[in-house]
Amino acid sequence: MFNSNETSGVKWIWIAVLTFVLDQASKLWVVGAFELYERVAITPFFNLTYVRNYGAAFSFLSDAGGWQRWFFTVIAFAVSVMLLYWLRKNDAEQRAQNIGFSLILGGALGNVIDRLYHGFVVDFLDVYVGNFHWPAFNIADSAICVGAVLLVWDAISQSRKSKAQAKAE
Repeated sequence: MFNSNETSGVKWIWIAVLTFVLDQASKLWVVGAFELYERVAITPFFNLTYVRNYGAAFSFLSDAGGWQRWFFTVIAFAVSVMLLYWLRKNDAEQRAQNIGFSLILGGALGNVIDRLYHGFVVDFLDVYVGNFHWPAFNIADSAICVGAVLLVWDAISQSRKSKAQAKAE
């Protein structure tokens, strides 16, 4: 049922660890170096801005009264357990899928640590065009998005391979 750690997707867990460390180090730096809402322009479309997100993605449920902290924490832990299970079950050669799972795992754990320690997630990457600002995000959020794109890309390419093999037979 499971492969050994050397032949399973667990081989890629270092990506989750690296993602988690980079995320937490960047947030520690931002909290120590910036005042809340302080903004530093980096380019004409990118700022570093320290904000607190009490909700989920795009501040969803940020003003829900506090229960959402524990709700999103439980969801992140449940997703993390599922991702570890899938990594353990996968073959190490399933690179795109294992890297996607690892990025999502590292990002989920990075944000859940914020929720447990601070009661909110530290966001600081601010991308904008003119006066339109994308909701601020962090390295964990970026890793989760990149991981999700990898999983979709892998699913599409696997589907195409299956169709091509079916036609060849």
